[in-house]
Amino acid sequence: MIRSALTSAIALGALSGGALAEETDFHARWDALLSTYVVESADGVNRFDYGGLKDNAEDAASLAAYIESYADADFDSLTKDQQFAAYANAYNALTIQHMIERYPVKSIRTGYIVGPWKRVKMVIDGRELSLDAIEHDILREDWDEPRVHYAVNCASIGCPNLQDRAWRAETLDEDLTSAAIEYVNHPRGVSVRARGGLQVSTIYKWFRDDFGGNEQGVIDHLLQYAEPELAEQIRANADIKKHDYDWALNDVE
Repeated sequence: MIRSALTSAIALGALSGGALAEETDFHARWDALLSTYVVESADGVNRFDYGGLKDNAEDAASLAAYIESYADADFDSLTKDQQFAAYANAYNALTIQHMIERYPVKSIRTGYIVGPWKRVKMVIDGRELSLDAIEHDILREDWDEPRVHYAVNCASIGCPNLQDRAWRAETLDEDLTSAAIEYVNHPRGVSVRARGGLQVSTIYKWFRDDFGGNEQGVIDHLLQYAEPELAEQIRANADIKKHDYDWALNDVE
């Protein structure tokens, strides 16, 4: 369980001496970009204005500077919640940078046999890390936390929403719970099939071990975050019949 942690000015300054000597908040650049380019849609899926960011040289440079500021970050001096927030923000920022470099495309997988996750890299605390390494070798490996899957965004409609603000240690626990509730209660998370049984996101198949290791574990996880009406439907149809995931780019409509 991730617990909220107060982030002091000293701890913030320890993250990246060079960057934070000029900023009171290490994630300020990323926060500003998210608030500008994440667009909430009526269907409950947050979109990102990739074209808008690509066309704005100043903001694209700000994104690059934010990513570069991770290179000399001192993660050993951070609390676990600060580390989690920083890694999740890094993953999402690097994904956005990769997408605006390739935009316009229909999907993050366009042009790849599998995807870019092992190829797209950045330097964090002196180590070159791929998207794959950040997610699987660090976030999933070092934290026993299924809500990690609601923290990282793979630029796809089927993915949990990219939030319109950066992850922060002081609100991490409540924000992860909010993101889990948001996704589970959206049809791309779980829905009841007309013929009975459940259709759930393929995330719960790919990473079943993170959700208890079996179908009952997945259902228990869904029930933990489902609103009362949905929870009742899940209990009445507690049999996963289908998995689904939409790889279309979460671009503005």
